[in-house]
Amino acid sequence: MKLWVDASAGASGDMLLGALVGAGVPLEVLQDAIDAVSPEPVALRVEEVRRGGLAATRVHVDVADSRHHRTWRDVRGLLDGHGLALAAFERLAVAEAAVHGTTPDEVHFHEVGALDAIADVVGVCAGIEHLGATDITVSPVAVGSGTIRSSHGTLPVSPPAVAELLRGVPTYAGPVPMETCTPTGAALLTTLATAWGPQPPMTVDTIGVGAGGRDPDGHANVLRLFVGGLEARSARTSNSGSPLLLECNVDDLDPRVWPAVIAALLEAGASDAWLTPILMKKGRPAHTLSALVDDASAPAVRTAIFRHTTTIGLREQPLTKHALDREIVVVEVGGQQVDVKLARHEGVVVNAQPEYDHVARAAATLGRPVNDVLTEAAALSRAFLTQGD
Repeated sequence: MKLWVDASAGASGDMLLGALVGAGVPLEVLQDAIDAVSPEPVALRVEEVRRGGLAATRVHVDVADSRHHRTWRDVRGLLDGHGLALAAFERLAVAEAAVHGTTPDEVHFHEVGALDAIADVVGVCAGIEHLGATDITVSPVAVGSGTIRSSHGTLPVSPPAVAELLRGVPTYAGPVPMETCTPTGAALLTTLATAWGPQPPMTVDTIGVGAGGRDPDGHANVLRLFVGGLEARSARTSNSGSPLLLECNVDDLDPRVWPAVIAALLEAGASDAWLTPILMKKGRPAHTLSALVDDASAPAVRTAIFRHTTTIGLREQPLTKHALDREIVVVEVGGQQVDVKLARHEGVVVNAQPEYDHVARAAATLGRPVNDVLTEAAALSRAFLTQGD
């Protein structure tokens, strides 16, 4: 299943919930998932509304008054076994810790805010899993502008946690001077997205329109979710939508620049970029720069190559790509959470790899060598290799 998330008006947890329900996900799927983890009553309620003249679905998250403040450690225990939701909430905790100069385990969530965020994260992840989505492209995210009032005083938009969560992804101010992307919305989008950019080639089956709480003048405060499959193509049609391999040979660039070049290509939308050492005519050492892109990201990646390297030409060729189904689970090393990426072939897990960034962070926190933590995380990951559908 292929999804495109139109976040050109921003994103929040309730907007994503509304878009999922509007796209046909039964409310009971979301409610059952929330009931399974929430420590206190949380009820979802659907309302059909209009935003900027557009019909949209709003999902209210009704929570009772609570006297409990919850830490990331508390929430982590509630979400144990819910890999996608756990990954999204961990992003939220890590971002909050970064902007407040503390550690994730010391982050406290306000009592009602914690319940609301748990419902948003768990409900959205359950809806995505119900759709069986394996390919999720997210548009550039509108974050808003101006200022907001918070418990810490007046803050600029985008708020610090949102700005931290959206590092490295395409964002812009958007159409109205208000906060349009919430921390929960940002955490969900960055966890779910497999690609960023405009709508990819796809055959759209259903469209869900999720409403935000406000209805500002001249602006439809909605998030749209396009649900469908890959665009059908016969052997005689063009290769539009197929992966493209962009390549060039470079022999006159300072090698210290290459890491910045690779980063620029990935930021421009390349799904992968790499260097291959080669020997050119007259014995000149050089590198072949390669980038894997789709039709949507190809123009931006071409521009990045010409801007950041000395090449004056590119080669391109269409490719056929076979990708395994992937998901994220979590293992614990010394009390530290480490994401593990699982790859499935015909429902059977054939690869389980710890995420190196998580390993390095855990090693730094524990004061242990990275290799020790990596070895332990890899050993724990092997337990998933015996699992199948």
